[in-house]
Amino acid sequence: MIKPKYFLYARKSSEDDDKQVMSIEAQLFELREFARKENLEILAEFQESKSAKKPGREKFGEMMSRIESMDGAGILAWHPDRLARNSIDGGRVIYAVDTTKIISLRFPTFWFEPTPQGLFMLQVAFGQSKYYSDNLSENINRGIRQKLRRGEWLTHAPFGYVNNVKTRNIDPDPVKSKIIVRAFKEYAKGTHGVESIAQFFALHGITTKRGTPLGKASVHRMLSNKSYLGLTKHYKEYFPGSFVPILSRDLFEAVQKRLAERGRPRKTKVGHNFPFTGLFRCGGCDSMITAQWCTNRFGTKYRYYRCTKKNGKCDQEYLREDRLVYQLNEQLQKISLPDEWTDWMMKQTDEWEKDEKSSSGTLLAELKEYERDTEQKLGELVSLYLDGDIPKENYLAKKNELLKEKVSLNEKLSSARAERKNWVEPLREWILDIKKATQLTSSDNFFEIKDYFKKIGTNPVLREKSVSISFCPPTEFAFACKTGAEFTHPLAILAHKRATIFSGNFRDCGDGGN
Repeated sequence: MIKPKYFLYARKSSEDDDKQVMSIEAQLFELREFARKENLEILAEFQESKSAKKPGREKFGEMMSRIESMDGAGILAWHPDRLARNSIDGGRVIYAVDTTKIISLRFPTFWFEPTPQGLFMLQVAFGQSKYYSDNLSENINRGIRQKLRRGEWLTHAPFGYVNNVKTRNIDPDPVKSKIIVRAFKEYAKGTHGVESIAQFFALHGITTKRGTPLGKASVHRMLSNKSYLGLTKHYKEYFPGSFVPILSRDLFEAVQKRLAERGRPRKTKVGHNFPFTGLFRCGGCDSMITAQWCTNRFGTKYRYYRCTKKNGKCDQEYLREDRLVYQLNEQLQKISLPDEWTDWMMKQTDEWEKDEKSSSGTLLAELKEYERDTEQKLGELVSLYLDGDIPKENYLAKKNELLKEKVSLNEKLSSARAERKNWVEPLREWILDIKKATQLTSSDNFFEIKDYFKKIGTNPVLREKSVSISFCPPTEFAFACKTGAEFTHPLAILAHKRATIFSGNFRDCGDGGN
């Protein structure tokens, strides 16, 4: 019998780099030593890092093609599972033995002879390898399903989170999560594009490995990452997570809207830093007020505000910015209240809220119980689907039904809280706005002053170099209480404002300056 020449084959799975029992280098050393002791002639060596669970290994295919073109070759490997963990590759080796293309298989850890008994044992070894591979896959999938049921994150934590080894979940990073929130808020304003957000990240030390700003695609993925809402993703489907969300739903949706609007990045024009443009209308022709730079005879530059005259001729004159600011400060002083008044009003609002909470607690408890039941049903449904107990069509239909029910419950919860929230938060915000008027009288942040008047004032007009702004009835009432002798207690102001909120006038303090 002619002594065969052997092809040496060594393999490890690329996905098991940290857990592989024996590396390729170790296999090669052991196999070469085994060949030396057994006096085996090695014709060629093949090695690759790839899973044998599925057919398609390049080096294995190349080796088998060479064997199938020869007569009477041999294979030297560490164990049969190095050659095959699937039925196709295993069958190819067995068929090559049947057709005497392979006349010898040598393994340091496994005995084989090309006899019926040897072929049977080889088939058993291949079958055990396939069973191990299939069982390992099933165990992994079962573990993934269990983690999804518990709402745990499956892989490495996304940026803004850190992996928690103890809970096997993720937690918001105390620093990076705040950067994410700030980036979302900046982008939601509409004044930033993806590239400028990349620069924002770079300023906070978030760059590529080479130290350059993140690419537009990377920033876009971060701005559309639903994991920041507390959701975990498996393939293309999202599941409720048990970790703390970084962002609110409103902020996330605002950013998605901006991303949709800015399908392509737009160039931002260089502004001229005119803080009060877009606030006033001309009292003469109802055109908008614009601004420009002017230089006096001494060479000093000033910002002036004037009518755009888009509605025709207009005889209204220019107004210098410093005089405009002086008049706005006078308006702020009119509506500001003493700090002791606003502090008392805030405490009284807290007392009213406590009374409201105690009276509506029972209804909220019932609705929350219904909400927990719906969440439990949704979790059980997801488990049934992941375990393969119901078809996808039934799962999606029932899931949509439960999600609608959940939305309905959320609306009922919001409605139950409405009597409290629909007046408490607007009332608090109004008190803070009144308090802020005092702070802005000494501020040189003209953009902030403009935003304040757009929020709390209405119908701002510039006529004959004079500013005219209307305020909501409670603010006017507060001014009357402050200056008149009839009302001297802040309770009258607070009660008046609360009454206007209950009447449904939620935006009675301005509608954007128009």
